[in-house]
Order: sequence, then C-alpha cells, then structure tokens
Amino acid sequence: MQQTSSQEDLNPVAFVAGEQDKPLILLIDDDAVIRLRLRRFLEQEGYQVAEAENGIEGLAAYTCLHPDIVLLDALMPEMDGFGCCMHLQRLPGGARTPVLMITGLEDRESVDQAFAAGAADFVTKPIHWAVLRQRVRRLIHQAQLQRKLETANQALQRLISIDNLTQVANRRRFDEYLDQEWKRMARERSPLSLILCDVDFFKAYNDTYGHQAGDRCLQQIAKVLENTPKRSTDLVARYGGEEFAMILPNTPVEGAVQLAELMRAAVRAVAIPHAQSPIGQAVTLSMGVACAIAHLDIDFESLVADADAALYKAKARGRDRVMAAGQICLDTGC
Repeated sequence: MQQTSSQEDLNPVAFVAGEQDKPLILLIDDDAVIRLRLRRFLEQEGYQVAEAENGIEGLAAYTCLHPDIVLLDALMPEMDGFGCCMHLQRLPGGARTPVLMITGLEDRESVDQAFAAGAADFVTKPIHWAVLRQRVRRLIHQAQLQRKLETANQALQRLISIDNLTQVANRRRFDEYLDQEWKRMARERSPLSLILCDVDFFKAYNDTYGHQAGDRCLQQIAKVLENTPKRSTDLVARYGGEEFAMILPNTPVEGAVQLAELMRAAVRAVAIPHAQSPIGQAVTLSMGVACAIAHLDIDFESLVADADAALYKAKARGRDRVMAAGQICLDTGC
C-alpha cells in the first residue's frame, strides 16, 4: 500500500514515452487507501495519475505537472480542499483546470462552499464509481474543448490583427490599440507618442525592381522596425501602402524622436539597394513624430494629424530624416 507520494509521482519526466496522449489527473487526498483505490480505478480508465497527500503538496505538484484535471478531497489537514481549490485558481492556468471535489459532506452549505471555491463539480463519499467515471470524462472533455476554442480564437485574433505581407500589426489593430492607449494615457495623465514613417521614393523602387521586390523591401523594413529595441507595450504597425506607424505609450516626445532615429539608422544600415533614389543608393525612411497628453473629451485624431504633418515636413526638407511636431497639450488646464 502506498503511504506517501513519491518524487516520481511529482516529476513530469516520470511519465513514460507514449503516455503523453493520456489525460493527466492530479489526485490530492490525505487518505492513502482512497488514493490507492482512485489511482487503480483511474489508470484502468486510461488516465495518467499523479498523487499528493495534502493541499500544500498538491499546489506544488500542480505547478510542476499542469494536469488536465484535479481530484481534490475536501477535508484534509494543513490546507483543506476548499482553500487548496481557491489557491489553484490563482496559479497560471489554474482557472482553466477543472477541479472535481471529493467530499463526505452532502449538506447544502458544503456544496455551495465547494462551488464558491472554484470547483467544477463534486462527488460524495463513499464514491459511486460509475458517477465518478462520467464526471471525470465530462470535465476532461469540456476542458479539451475549451483549450481548442482558445487556440482557435487566438489564431483568429492573429488573422484579423496581423498584416499578411509584413507580419506586423495591421491598420485595424493600429486603430484599436491607439484608441485603447489614448484612453489609458488620459486616465493616467501620461504622454502618448506616435511615429509615422514612409519609405522614400517607393514608387520609383517598384518601377525599377518590380512589385515583388517591393513586397520584399517592405518585409525587410517591417522586420527592422519590429526588431529595434523597444518596450513590449510599443506597437509597430503597417499603416498603409509603404507607410508604417509606431505607438509609444507613456513616452515623451524626446524618447520617441530617439527611437525614430534608431529605426531610421537601422533601415539605412541594412542598405537595401535603390538605384533610383535621388538621395543615395539605398532605401531610406522619412519619419514624423508627435506626442500628446491625451484627454478623454478629445479623440486621438489630433495626434495622428500632427504626426502626419511632421512626416510631411520631413519629406519637404529632403527626406531620410526625423521631424517632430513637438509636444501637444490637449488639456485645457495646461
């Protein structure tokens, strides 16, 4: 009879090759006899089983193993099942992992407490094995469907948010994110910067090298812009045609100009040949920068307009340069 959980039970490497396709059940119960009976039953049903003999050990095992479902005894020493279930919900992925509570209590208060703690379902002791079989199957099936749905939603979100050619954010995502960050910066009273950039003499590039080469050129530029060191909250997007845009939350105009200069220099350093460029033999960028302290009563179109005006100045003054509109204050209190 197994009295305690072994290290092998808690080690993901212990599950042999070929077993990975079997759902993994984490069994948390302080009663060694119940654990043994449950393990034997569940393994006969085709599941992998890992064990823990109390709530604290169970939380550690969950973090290590990320099981498909947790079978959890309600009444245990040190940390009972209700407390363990609540802690599980806060762990990464815990809220998506179904918990089947095993309890000897059938009163309404205990059942309510189990669901309030986050349990997906419960079975009572003595265990009715046919009921346990069906509830485990149902919860695992539901969890698998939920994961498939989340994966499909993520793929769909990527399809509607990413520009197919350049693989950076598309115009739809740009508009959504700028609106989102404009509102957030307005609440925080923080600066929001925007960079608009345009590939210099891109029509001449297409006329010289062809549209397929033009597509490859845009892909190279997008990769350079995306790989220029920046924060995770900064967004690079294809604004349209040969134009790109960068949204920089919580960034003053000085920081935005510095980043724009880095990007412009990085594109120049790639040295994409452009024989018809009047300002050199390589592809270059003109960039316009604008910054604003947002206000909830005003939309972000003013920021876009100022960045566009700064971009126009960069082109008018010879291209291959960064021009800033300067910081704009849209708050009447400034």
